[in-house]
Amino acid sequence: MSQTVQRKENKLAKEKSPYLLQHKNNPVNWFPWSDEAFLRAKAEDKPIFLSIGYSTCHWCHVMERESFEDEMIAEILNENFVAIKVDREERPDIDTVYMNVCQIISGSGGWPLNIFLTPDKKPFYAGTYFPKESRYGITGLADLLKNIAKLWNDNKDELLNKSNEITNFLKAQQKGNEQSEIEKNVFDKTFEQFLDEYDNEYGGFGDAPKFPSAHQLLYLLRYYKFYNKQEAFNMCLDTLKSMYKGGIYDHIGGGFARYSTDKIWLVPHFEKMLYDNALLLMAYTDAYAITKDCLYKDIAKEIVQFVLRDMTDEKGGFHSAIDADSEGVEGKYYVWSYDEIIEILGESDAKMFSDFYGISKRGNFEGSNIPNLIKKDITEFNDPNIKDKLNKCKNKLLQYRTKRIAPHKDDKILTAWNGLMIAALANAGKVLEEKSYIEMAEKAIKFIENNLFRDDGRLLIRFRENESKNLALLDDYAFLVWGLIETYEATLETKYLDIALRLNSDMINIFEDSENGGFFLYGEDNEILIMKPKEIYDGAMMSGNSVAAYNLLRLSRMIDDSLIKNYEALLMNFSTDINNSPRHTSFLLISLIYYYNKSRDIVIASSNIDKPVNDFINQINKEFSSYFTLLLNNDSMKDLNKEMVNKKMINDKPTVYICEGFSCIEPSTDLNKVLDNISNTDYS
Repeated sequence: MSQTVQRKENKLAKEKSPYLLQHKNNPVNWFPWSDEAFLRAKAEDKPIFLSIGYSTCHWCHVMERESFEDEMIAEILNENFVAIKVDREERPDIDTVYMNVCQIISGSGGWPLNIFLTPDKKPFYAGTYFPKESRYGITGLADLLKNIAKLWNDNKDELLNKSNEITNFLKAQQKGNEQSEIEKNVFDKTFEQFLDEYDNEYGGFGDAPKFPSAHQLLYLLRYYKFYNKQEAFNMCLDTLKSMYKGGIYDHIGGGFARYSTDKIWLVPHFEKMLYDNALLLMAYTDAYAITKDCLYKDIAKEIVQFVLRDMTDEKGGFHSAIDADSEGVEGKYYVWSYDEIIEILGESDAKMFSDFYGISKRGNFEGSNIPNLIKKDITEFNDPNIKDKLNKCKNKLLQYRTKRIAPHKDDKILTAWNGLMIAALANAGKVLEEKSYIEMAEKAIKFIENNLFRDDGRLLIRFRENESKNLALLDDYAFLVWGLIETYEATLETKYLDIALRLNSDMINIFEDSENGGFFLYGEDNEILIMKPKEIYDGAMMSGNSVAAYNLLRLSRMIDDSLIKNYEALLMNFSTDINNSPRHTSFLLISLIYYYNKSRDIVIASSNIDKPVNDFINQINKEFSSYFTLLLNNDSMKDLNKEMVNKKMINDKPTVYICEGFSCIEPSTDLNKVLDNISNTDYS
């Protein structure tokens, strides 16, 4: 009888990262990123094999099964290299630096990210997924390791020279571009770039694979509102509808997958990320705020239901991601056979459901079915009877699906991603009038306060199993400040604005490039790497600099007008990047739209929020809220903003003060008149 061999655990066994723990029983003698690993490499004169990924990464799983669980590969690695594993979500600074290396060397990037380094952390070769054996002209990992080991032993100087060239090139990049005036047509130019990439048939930008890139849709909505470009509005709404109709949206359990592998949004890469769902919640909420179309409201609510059910820690934080794979098969948890649908729903309901959601005997994905609405006119959902029947069917299927073996969930709690979800929930709560969403945001803030601050107030990156670890980076501060600002505007509780201002001040002190403007990814108290990135590129998520700029502008309008200097310095620092490739700085351009145009800043002077004031606030919140800031001038606000002393109640009545641009209108105690004035304003 054969026996299962119990492998000895490597040094990753002591880590908390789900990704590192997935590799603890590999025969590879993995080290976490640590002084011990680099000292070992120097002492033994070995190159370093650095492998970076995350726990819900499909191709990371494939490479582990093919190579890192393989005794032959392990023997080559252990004999010739010091092998280091890094969770990119716990150390985005390391990932950012070496992803830049991979893109320089290979012209592309992705995960798993595999880098060969000298013992002093300088890279000389990089790539993403390598098959175990060479095939179809692609060098396999086994041959690559042997070749590099031979080069290291026979011609080390060549590799050292290469590493110095790459490192010097990276450092030269840090000097940045010459500053220039931002072009006056930058918003139109950005729209034209999106238009060139736009898919008129299925929405979205470019060909397969297609990513949601919700921050680009947020830009298009604001460009439409300020510059009256109907085509931008149509592009955004058509994309939101097409994504929802496709299989990238989980029609049974809610929430969006990370991206679509095809141009029609049918077959997703099935993993679900917290940040994608946060940003898409923002986009669908904004679409509802502008259109008042309940389709967008319903989708937003389903995203929140998914997050609450599947990604919320019992103490209030939000988990990071859900894997694409279950039982070693991508998408197995999410797909259905035609016979299953009949068995669960019965003949009559199964026929109706299958007709709507594209279920067939043949299937649309490897013989199975991904429910989708691609061929349906979703106006049919306006019929409440059909909608009710379909929802009952989906609930039955969801109950059945929960009995399957679920995909792995990465339950670590990341400050940056939680900041995004807090912002999305607070905004959705006020726009959709769902108090429970705001309460979810507040509970998450409390979790971060209790678990992700060091005793001296320094923010940390991640929490898992009662361990908080790693000094926070720019994104952690910027995204959390954004969440706090949104939560203030949803609650008008001054404490959230107070924390936001403190963290924003810390962000400036720790990360700002005081000489040139903008913010570095990490601060002087973080580990110093071979380069110090300062980035503006908006990728799957917005850059930390883009969100920091957004916060600086809003806080300058709300509380501290001196912050506008930091904002303007950031703009100048990245002006050449903005001019050269504005579509890749689209979130930064959102704040620039507000900077160039009239903003409306509203102050309500009132000792308490009674019913008339509450009704007024609720009506304000139904407007597309990005056009103004909203402050409640009460006793606690006066401690934050000294100018509030001049904005008092008139005749002991709640009084509204409105300033637009550089002028203010006469304060009013007639709340209804103020609402009419706001609702009738045309920003185009």
